[in-house]
Amino acid sequence: MTEIPSGTDIDLGNMCSRIAYDHAVRTFAHRAGKPGVVWSGLDGSFSNILRFGDTRIGISSDGIGTKVEVAERVGSYRTLGFDLMAMVVDDLVSNGIRPTTLSNILDVDHLDPQVVDELMSGLCEAAAAAGVTVSGGEIAELGSRVVGWGHKMHFNWCATGIGYLPADTEPVDGSRVRVGDAVIALKSRGFRSNGFSRIRSIMEGVFGASWHTSWFDESQTWGEVLLTPSFIYAPCVAALLDEGHAVVGIAHVTGGGIPDNLARPLRAGTFGARLTEPYPPLPVMRKLQELGEVPEPEAYRLWNMGNGMLLIVGAGHSHATVERIRAAGYDARIAGTVIPEPVISLETGGLWPQTLTWPG
Repeated sequence: MTEIPSGTDIDLGNMCSRIAYDHAVRTFAHRAGKPGVVWSGLDGSFSNILRFGDTRIGISSDGIGTKVEVAERVGSYRTLGFDLMAMVVDDLVSNGIRPTTLSNILDVDHLDPQVVDELMSGLCEAAAAAGVTVSGGEIAELGSRVVGWGHKMHFNWCATGIGYLPADTEPVDGSRVRVGDAVIALKSRGFRSNGFSRIRSIMEGVFGASWHTSWFDESQTWGEVLLTPSFIYAPCVAALLDEGHAVVGIAHVTGGGIPDNLARPLRAGTFGARLTEPYPPLPVMRKLQELGEVPEPEAYRLWNMGNGMLLIVGAGHSHATVERIRAAGYDARIAGTVIPEPVISLETGGLWPQTLTWPG
């Protein structure tokens, strides 16, 4: 995930991520022919795979960005563990890796045992939902190098997750995607953990410095609704893979939205997709789009717009896969199909519905 602050752009973030990864690739040769060699087949995907003999270990790192400030404003920190867990384990499972373990690092300005306890209690709850262990981590006191809202502990929170690729299975890398395959959307319940710099800019511009106390509806403030924790999709997707469902491509929809993330599994076969029935944006997303006058193309690259994960499955298996996902407690629907042209075409559902296209 790359969060793009207000005043910059998503393409710039993608370019910087590419620069950083290209430098990382230069180090792969250090382990050539040795335990820990990097398997190069997931270039530009959601995670990577290390080989230790016949054992293949997946690894991915991420953080929760400036959603931290929403928790600081609301004074509730417990749900952030679900955001951190989802960002990491859902990236792992997007390449078919079964998540097992998470290690986290908490950079703080000063220590507050109560806030640390809330954060870690929530992370333990998220670990139970994801079926993983938290192996440990690090808390670093950085003083004025870390800032935030209010007077309690300010922090940045990131993690690295690992998992394994079962024997006799191949990574889910998009290489088995074929024209005519179905694209299944799994519904999100909020903004997950990206695009919050833009959200906060909109909120402050409309409601002022204390925007989090303004009412979104009769039951929730804006701060409370924006703090909605992320779904963790990994256990459901891992079960689909273990049960032999024909899942050949997976896209975790975070920074870059649907077009940037769906392009990853499609790129292996130089295919595209036509999405005619994705989930519509949640009411909070449409309202933010209205308040910030966010154009449809920008909104669909900033936010998930109601679609937290996309699965590509064989056309003949799509209905059974949707039913299995629903049985696991998630909302799912067939959103579109894979097409031969390397473009992603999307029928939007924001304030200004239209057909948008991006390179695949």
